[in-house]
Amino acid sequence: MTLEVTLGEPARATTVPPDLRTHLTDPSTRAALMIRQSVLTAVRRLLDAEGFVEIQAPIIGPVTDPGVRGAKQMDVDFYGHRYKLMTSAILYKQATLLAFDKIYYIAPNVRMEPLETFGTDRHLVEFHQIDVEMAGASRDDVTALCERLVVAATREVLQHRPAQLGVTGRDLDALRRLGQEPFGRMTHAAAVAELAGMSQQADAHAEIDWSNEEMLSLEAPRPFFLTDYPKGSRGFYDRESRSDPGTLRNFDLIAAEGFGELCSGGERESDYRRIMSRIRETGENPAKYGWYLELAREGLHPSAGFGLGLERLVRYIAGLDAVWQASAYPKLAGVRSA
Repeated sequence: MTLEVTLGEPARATTVPPDLRTHLTDPSTRAALMIRQSVLTAVRRLLDAEGFVEIQAPIIGPVTDPGVRGAKQMDVDFYGHRYKLMTSAILYKQATLLAFDKIYYIAPNVRMEPLETFGTDRHLVEFHQIDVEMAGASRDDVTALCERLVVAATREVLQHRPAQLGVTGRDLDALRRLGQEPFGRMTHAAAVAELAGMSQQADAHAEIDWSNEEMLSLEAPRPFFLTDYPKGSRGFYDRESRSDPGTLRNFDLIAAEGFGELCSGGERESDYRRIMSRIRETGENPAKYGWYLELAREGLHPSAGFGLGLERLVRYIAGLDAVWQASAYPKLAGVRSA
């Protein structure tokens, strides 16, 4: 495999994947992939024990998640129809709740990330996501579950992969402290105010950008949930608060130590009229979502869920410099690879 930057330049100094043979034979790659295996073992064990059913997510579909933060979708020719590679299976998670009340996917996602993500050390074009959805659940239900998953995965790795953590050079004391006290919480408005106190500009009506998110992460004593994003900053599927209009019942999980976002989730809109209104507010054509809207018209279950990035979680637990080190075949924006 030849890796070369084909477009643009790194936004800042960053680690770059070597040739494939060097990458796969590097002891740190082997260690990271073994840690990844233990993370998946812990995730499946916990979710299975709590009554979740694992479903294999679709790889292509007529439509996919619109709320992917600047990334573009990739088209494929499906017998003369333009289908999309999955950027996120969130709409399919809502649909699958028609069969089961508690489901999860562990599936690849493909996003054509902007070139500037090359230098962030935390974006991949192809990555895997641990997607969870629960019928009748609240945001508090799924943030608690997300916290249990991260703590369980960390403890599994500490117990079964100490040698591999030594190879990656992880601070074991930081991992051992995880779970000794609950994860923190901060609203989007409070984060904007905190950044202003650090002389950083942040838009009160938009998502926290990568550099500001990293600053919050570096300042955090432990992982925390960033909640209550403003309406319009996320996809139409995140439920708007009924008691606080203009605020979404959603969250991100931000890791400490500068590792940044691990997970996004929230409560979902399930009412057909509200979904239609939200789609129209974005300026999109509802016809794009025909199969999904047909299900919504006939009735979707109220639910909440999240998507937890597998490579990001492995990077955090292993203490890796960059998210590509948690993948056997990493693909970065603007870089040719296997």
